[in-house]
Amino acid sequence: MIARSLIMEDTLPLIYVSGLLIFVIGLGIFVIVQIFKTRRVEGTFNKLQKKLQKEKGTAKEYYELGSLYLDKKLYVQALSLLQKALKISEEENIEPENQALIYNALGFSYFAQEQLELAIRNYKEAIKLYPQYSIALNNLGNVYEKKQMAKKALETYEETLKFDPNNTVAKKRAESLRKRFAESK
Repeated sequence: MIARSLIMEDTLPLIYVSGLLIFVIGLGIFVIVQIFKTRRVEGTFNKLQKKLQKEKGTAKEYYELGSLYLDKKLYVQALSLLQKALKISEEENIEPENQALIYNALGFSYFAQEQLELAIRNYKEAIKLYPQYSIALNNLGNVYEKKQMAKKALETYEETLKFDPNNTVAKKRAESLRKRFAESK
């Protein structure tokens, strides 16, 4: 009995310290990975920024830099770059699917600035170019919800589900809107 008690007294601190050590190592690895990701993103950001200040870039380069500005929540700067990407994409005859990406990013930038009509216009343009673009459809549904246009939002989410039946965002939002309609009847 006493031996068992002594063993327990010795193992509990060892288990605690081992668990703590594993947690600290895991946290350290996570921090290091985040540092490398941030450095890579910042490196890309700086490289693109310097290049585009010196010379005209491709639509892809303007889109990438605009997307990085979106990640940093610098929407006005992102808009300018994305509009340049769109203009150049028309000159370069970029595929419609890639132009849809630019329109979607423009829509997101306008949405973030509460310019909902411009967001709708850009999301619709993205969908016109690429009708199965579920992200743009979900974003459009989100704008409709924000504008209190629940019926249009539900129709948009249902359109997403036609192309992408497993889309979790569209499923959740459509289900929520259906419940809201059922409760209001």
